[in-house]
Amino acid sequence: MTIAVSPQALPALVLNADYRPLSYYPLSLWSWQDAIKAVFLDRVNIIAEYDQAVSSPSFSMRLPSVVCLKTYIKPSRNPAFTRFNVFLRDRFQCQYCGTRDELTFDHVIPRCRGGQTTWENVVAACSPCNLKKGSRLPKQAGMIPHQKPLQPTVQDLHNNGRLFPPNYLHESWLDYLYWDSELEP
Repeated sequence: MTIAVSPQALPALVLNADYRPLSYYPLSLWSWQDAIKAVFLDRVNIIAEYDQAVSSPSFSMRLPSVVCLKTYIKPSRNPAFTRFNVFLRDRFQCQYCGTRDELTFDHVIPRCRGGQTTWENVVAACSPCNLKKGSRLPKQAGMIPHQKPLQPTVQDLHNNGRLFPPNYLHESWLDYLYWDSELEP
């Protein structure tokens, strides 16, 4: 098969069977190759297409821009504890000073004082604030997180993800994405 544009340039938005994206952040996208494979395996319906097509001597197909799974995938209720998800929960802001630069994560109760690496004890912190707080407790350091660290739901992370729309959104995706342009991250 030949295609005139870069494969990464034409991803397909992947929707669950209820027509909602599998995830907002990162946005659920498949390469055009994966989308076509899913079509041939009868796992998705094509909802929208690009103008570009792939062709072989015996076959031609326009590339899918939006696909919908035929089988509903139940979203997980408890998101994985990852550095990225901590940053997303905290809206990519230092919980001490509010900057978005040089983010790390900080143990509110330091590990050397028995603090654990859990949703309830870790916050996003910029490197300068993390170094300034050091191994002290928040009150000792005079650094209380802006919001109490809690385990988010998947919905909480999706809602926060909507605050950070990707740089590129194809027009065929817009009816399935719900970005709130009036909210500032």
